[in-house]
Amino acid sequence: MTNFKPRRAVGMAALRLMCLTAVALTLPAAALAQAPFPTKPISLIVPYGAGSSTDILARVLAKHMAQNLGQPVVVENRAGAGGVLGSQFVAKAPADGHTLVMGTISSHSINASMMKNIPYDVLRDFTPISLAAYFPNLLVVNKNVPANNLAELVALAKSKGGLNFATGGVGSSGQVAGELFKLRTGIPLVHVPYKDISQGVTDTIAGHVPIIIYQVPALVQHIKSGNMKALAVLSPKRTSLLPGVATPGEQGIKDFDATAWMGLFGPANMPPAITTRLNRALVDAVNDREAQSQLAQQGFTTVGSTPAEFRSFVSADIAKWAEVVKATGATID
Repeated sequence: MTNFKPRRAVGMAALRLMCLTAVALTLPAAALAQAPFPTKPISLIVPYGAGSSTDILARVLAKHMAQNLGQPVVVENRAGAGGVLGSQFVAKAPADGHTLVMGTISSHSINASMMKNIPYDVLRDFTPISLAAYFPNLLVVNKNVPANNLAELVALAKSKGGLNFATGGVGSSGQVAGELFKLRTGIPLVHVPYKDISQGVTDTIAGHVPIIIYQVPALVQHIKSGNMKALAVLSPKRTSLLPGVATPGEQGIKDFDATAWMGLFGPANMPPAITTRLNRALVDAVNDREAQSQLAQQGFTTVGSTPAEFRSFVSADIAKWAEVVKATGATID
């Protein structure tokens, strides 16, 4: 009996030590999920240059997200390789929610099928947070081009054996919109990519390139001034900025949607609590009346989604453009 209590005491002490060790081993993961967020300024990477449509959107939303999160949201431009360089930077960042990317239809959808050696897998290497906004591409021609609708443009292209069309670069939404137009109409078009879209606009106005396919914000002022003619808004619905411009569907070309989109992503494996916090901040920002009004003037339609909805949307969009790329043979490399 004299030796029983010490042994029992030792056994209970060992058991307590084992329990405490087990709890300690679980603390890092639990602490990460429970830790206050954010704890420092958030870097919002724009994988395109300053003044781009993505940059405009990111800067407006960053201001409102910062108010919600209680920390600055600092926009940083990391342009290059059709949005790949900035996106890859975020894919390799710590999954703590402090480094994000405003991805686009190009960087997080089209490139998946057009770029043979893309250094990331969108659905594997990123955490989708929320869809942020979309806006249509326009098919616009020089004011002296003898075509006032898509049917006349198709006839003109066939009579000339082909026409050139300018876009914001290889792998851009403008390029695949042009490829889809070729696929739906059978006309010969030659892609002329511009690293600086402002030069593409200038060349189209000057008549060096007859057609440009790009997003509403960069073109609307030139259309309203009469320097260009808009033949179609390349989406299922018209845009309020140019209500008189018809869609391809209204002009007899069915199943045509080249709407550009942008959405917020983080690195893969972000804790669900952080993803939810960022989703709430982004959705609140896109629903803010001031932000909506400011962005509507630029041609954006703001929209929010759940992370699951956004993942499903991106997956479907990747598959959609992969079919177009396969059918047309378009490639970046």
